[in-house]
Amino acid sequence: MKLETNKTLKRKPDNTKLGFGKYFTDYMISATYTKEKGWINKKISKYKSISLEPSSLVFHYAQETFEGLKAYKNEKNEVFLFRPEMNARRFQLSNQRMCMPTIEINEFVEDIIQLIKLEKDWIPTLPQTSLYIRPFMFASEHVIGVKPAIEYKYFVICSPVGIYHQGFSCSKLLIETNYVRAIRGGTGAVKCGANYAIGLLADKKAKEQGYDGVLWLDGIHQKYIEECGTMNCFVVINDEIITPPAGISVLEGITRDSTITILKDKGYKVSEKQISIDEIITAHYNNSLKEIFGTGTAAVISPVGTINYQNKDYVINNNKVGEIASLVYNTLTGIQQGKLVDKYNYTIKI
Repeated sequence: MKLETNKTLKRKPDNTKLGFGKYFTDYMISATYTKEKGWINKKISKYKSISLEPSSLVFHYAQETFEGLKAYKNEKNEVFLFRPEMNARRFQLSNQRMCMPTIEINEFVEDIIQLIKLEKDWIPTLPQTSLYIRPFMFASEHVIGVKPAIEYKYFVICSPVGIYHQGFSCSKLLIETNYVRAIRGGTGAVKCGANYAIGLLADKKAKEQGYDGVLWLDGIHQKYIEECGTMNCFVVINDEIITPPAGISVLEGITRDSTITILKDKGYKVSEKQISIDEIITAHYNNSLKEIFGTGTAAVISPVGTINYQNKDYVINNNKVGEIASLVYNTLTGIQQGKLVDKYNYTIKI
């Protein structure tokens, strides 16, 4: 991969005021795909604006995919990636679903490593901070017509980030009963922009009512829970930890997969199965509902303290972070930041 040296480096932001996705580093990866030549012109160059024709297919028919992963730095100044091969695999699956070209897993990971070696000074070290990495691909062929494009652009950009939303504290979620985010056979299990845009209106309305976001029900029966906003969802009832099955209308989350592995390793009963909102409300009334939490790259673990269903609030675990959520959060962040022994071989040291 070609490197174009950036001679004018940016001033780095105050790490105590990062927010999420507001600042971007000095370099980015870019490449072009054509039907005749495959991937060409891959390079690392200065982060800069890009130019596209107004008729580029992505603007009209939403042929686009993306990924999200993080780089961490520990107290010894060592840099780690967390399961990048899983992001590479999911990126391939998303692209296949959207009729887009793929990138080999090893190539994807090696490209990320080369970029992070250049950007390692951008990785913040304060608690709950990291360098967020955003690979994305879109149709750039300039023609109007509903079809798979014959030309694509691929980029990887990076952003030093702090706490996502409210951080590791309890959120309030409104259970959405009018809109749906995905249906069987759709793009619910795909990381594409349109799959997120479809949830914006419900999220906006929930926030207008004083909630932090929505808890989605399935798109067919409007009965079974699916995702907590843009995160995978876990429910703890008695001694069983339940998460909806992934891969049909639910994203195959990397944090989700890691959470299941860690909990099973520690002896907990984890079930990947459908669970209805009625079961959850019943469990609340008989005091067997212990916790609800979301999992995702941005927030890692997001505990849920209140859910609202049919205009009634249900408070979970006295609106306090639960034991299971705390366990998973501390284990995952400990591994990611190099503070705990990585017995699962999740991290790659750069």
